[in-house]
Amino acid sequence: MKKIAFVFTHAPHGTSGGREGLDAVLATSALTEDIGLFFLSDGVFQLLTQQQPETILSRNYIATFGVLALYDIDDCFICTDSLCVRGLSHDIDLVLDAERLNSQQMRERLSSYDVVLTF
Repeated sequence: MKKIAFVFTHAPHGTSGGREGLDAVLATSALTEDIGLFFLSDGVFQLLTQQQPETILSRNYIATFGVLALYDIDDCFICTDSLCVRGLSHDIDLVLDAERLNSQQMRERLSSYDVVLTF
């Protein structure tokens, strides 16, 4: 079975990329268990708590990240360098228990996947 990485690089709610990526993750989980989620660049905003998308008339899909464990998706990584560049603490509370890695570690981990899909 191929290992599939989903890379989230865009902030939530400005585009449909984050929601579509999460839908793709859930659909793919029916086919394989070798799934990894990577949050880097503005994608780190996907995992922030206290989001209020309803104020801009967007659907709140962020809570769905919390059910990934039910789909046996446990390999989740967030870039600490991306957090720092955006003025966020590396130990900030997240909606998902993601392993914190620096940019180099993210590249190394990502290179072990056969397929990489970016949202």
